[in-house]
Amino acid sequence: MPPTSLSARPGRVRRLLVVSVGVASCGVFGLAWVVDRFGQRERAEPSDAVVVLGARVLAGGVPSGALRARTEKAVELYRRGVAPRLVFSGGVGVHPPSEARVMLTLATQLGVPEEACVLEESSHSTEDNARLTAKLLRELGARRVVVVSDPYHLLRARQYFRLNGFEVSTSPALETERNLHWVDRFYWTVREAVALVLHPRVLWARAPGDAGPDVTTPAR
Repeated sequence: MPPTSLSARPGRVRRLLVVSVGVASCGVFGLAWVVDRFGQRERAEPSDAVVVLGARVLAGGVPSGALRARTEKAVELYRRGVAPRLVFSGGVGVHPPSEARVMLTLATQLGVPEEACVLEESSHSTEDNARLTAKLLRELGARRVVVVSDPYHLLRARQYFRLNGFEVSTSPALETERNLHWVDRFYWTVREAVALVLHPRVLWARAPGDAGPDVTTPAR
């Protein structure tokens, strides 16, 4: 072969690599935009229960900002009559007690009767949240739920609850540092997009009875 042909192939490989990386990056950032737009909208509908996903508990059992914001949002929904039950989901992290128990304490301090609350104290991931609360929800006769979490988290959370057979609407806890500060918002949203790309089964989960996925369908 002529010498020029020997150098052509590495050049083509490099170009192909650059194009592939570019396409992948566009896909991730495009999905990140969908994740952000989805999470910023209030979509709560009358339901059987509000499920609140846990966040970090600080030393001494102090709720993190995210945990407090999520609980306050759930209490707001309860007061509005969106659902008669609050289900708090979250296990013990670095600092006890469980995320669910800290949320219960906050909710009762804000006036929610303890008998209206249900705890799930073993989960350590979004998948756990959905899987472990599913049994509790079915015991309550719940088929439709509102999921409360940080905006960046809501699309993936909805999809996991769909995989467990529930009709799901979502409600964002907007007053958290991960949403109020643009650097944090960008980081966590892109991180969620990557998680969804790596788990396409979750991304394409459908609501019971739906004919197809609707990750970008606006609230009605």
